[in-house]
Order: sequence, then structure tokens, then C-alpha cells
Amino acid sequence: MDRSRSLEELDRDRWPVPPADATRLVAAVYALRRRPIGALTVEDLRLLIGQDVGLPHLLPLALEVLRDNPMAEGDMYEGDLLSAVVTRAPAAWSESLELKQELRVILLELADLPLDLQQKVDRFLGATPRP
Repeated sequence: MDRSRSLEELDRDRWPVPPADATRLVAAVYALRRRPIGALTVEDLRLLIGQDVGLPHLLPLALEVLRDNPMAEGDMYEGDLLSAVVTRAPAAWSESLELKQELRVILLELADLPLDLQQKVDRFLGATPRP
């Protein structure tokens, strides 16, 4: 994967400028799609993944971060990148079962997660969420 390329380049899909009344979130997504993926921060990854943007390119990058620090934090809270990753629809993982398995390994090694995050992890793993 060429990290010097943007999502627009990788997807071969240039979005027009955001509408004048776009929210900050929408404007941020538009801008981040133009940034080289190698320059994206944890917060950028969290935001884009949470909006289901560029998943085939960004999930592998997110897993690189989570391998080193499963509780990596963007601007929201500790573990917010992990939360964004595990809450993607199952279809997001259908083309990369290897990545899904790698994430499962990371998740199975975690302990003492905040309850909300543990429930998300349990759902991803197919376990019965804890009450």
C-alpha cells in the first residue's frame, strides 16, 4: 500500500468540495480524504473509520496501531480507535478475513476494559455481551 497516496487517489474517487452548510464532521472527512494515508493520525483514523470511509485502506493501518497499543486514543477517550474498528459492520471484514483474525487475537489478549468497550468487543467476538 502506497502511504503517500490519499484515499481519493487510492479509491480513484474525487469528492467535490463539501456543501457550504456541511457540518464540521463532514468537512473534516472531505479534507482527510485528500491527505496521504501515511500522514493520518490516530484521531483521523478513528474519525474516518467511524464514518465507514476508506475501510479497505484504513483498517490495516488501524490494526498496525492497535497491535502496538490496543487502547490507542484519538481525541475522544482511551480505546476510541478500537471502538471504531470493532463496531464496523461485518461486511467491512468480509474481504479481509486475515485482518479480522488478527483483530480477534488482539482482542482476546485484552483485559479490564471499560464496560462499554468490553460490550463492543464481545459483540465483535460473537460472545454474549456482559451486563
